[in-house]
Amino acid sequence: MNRTTTQSPPTEPMFSQLLSGTRRGARLARLLAGAELRTWDVPPDVTERAEQIVAELATNAVLHGRVPGRGFRLRLLLGGTPRALHVEVTDARGDRLPVLPEGATDGEGGRGLLLVNGLAARWGVVPFPPGGKTVWAAVSLIPGPPTGLSG
Repeated sequence: MNRTTTQSPPTEPMFSQLLSGTRRGARLARLLAGAELRTWDVPPDVTERAEQIVAELATNAVLHGRVPGRGFRLRLLLGGTPRALHVEVTDARGDRLPVLPEGATDGEGGRGLLLVNGLAARWGVVPFPPGGKTVWAAVSLIPGPPTGLSG
């Protein structure tokens, strides 16, 4: 008797969680991201950079992307070409797009995207229908300094 078995192609790790649009939700996003990434085959320095990126993007979602009664979604994916860790934060305010500040930021805020730009290989924003947006960042798994290019 001949038996044929088919193997499913290996799936890339993925994590997705809907969180409350509060400061507590933003803090939980960072904690969940760190806990999840420590179970994946991700170098510790990548996990640390990703945790900081999640913290900044989740905080921006709470401060600038919040719609009363709506939360935000955190999504982590490992894959792509070149292989990278992808961080995505989706909120309900597609009309408020993130802007990388120019020049010095002397206030208490305004440096989050500068940090994301410095920690990520690339980052950007895409619409999330019907009226939201997804801010994403790719963290390289290759050792070395991030390039910090947006796109």
